Amino acid sequence: MIQAFFFYLFAAITIASAVMVISARNPVHSVLFLILAFVNAAGLFMLAGAEFLALILIVVYVGAVAVLFLFVVMMLDVDFTELRQGFLQYLPVGMLVGVIFLAELIAVVGAWVIAPTVVGSTASPIPDMDQVSNIEAIGRLLYTRYVFFFQAAGMVLLVAMIGAIVLTLRHKANVKRQNIAVQVARTRVTSIEVRHVEPGKGL
Repeated sequence: MIQAFFFYLFAAITIASAVMVISARNPVHSVLFLILAFVNAAGLFMLAGAEFLALILIVVYVGAVAVLFLFVVMMLDVDFTELRQGFLQYLPVGMLVGVIFLAELIAVVGAWVIAPTVVGSTASPIPDMDQVSNIEAIGRLLYTRYVFFFQAAGMVLLVAMIGAIVLTLRHKANVKRQNIAVQVARTRVTSIEVRHVEPGKGL
């Protein structure tokens, strides 16, 4: 009874927070509602017995990603009124993506209702599952069976990070920058200028 109460409580707060993320006018408020949604989703993971995912959601997403979003939104001088002017231009694409996600959710839920045994049939059995914790079981799968997929995901994230840095890098004009190649190639002739100064006169 208590578990069901907390499930519905966390689920209701998560859904309400998700709606406020996309409906709030202030982007700072949207990020705060996103953090609230992450915290309640972590509570749902704890109720499901996936404590590793719950802790990762708190440490990584709330402690790093969401806080970083909040700092970026608060520190950057972004004109959100100008950004909202092109909302109708991207509305058809957004609706198409939303319809695809809705169809996928309906397919997953329908398969679970019609044939509940099919959902868990593709899971990889872990020997001695009763003797190991949830974190150890996930570690065994990630670093044995799915190690190449795990490394590939890391490479994709690395490429995405480098791409984001390159796309957002802006060089200002009339700013002196260090050129290592030019400094290394310097010689005595190009670096030193000897001037003969007459006695009693300065430069």
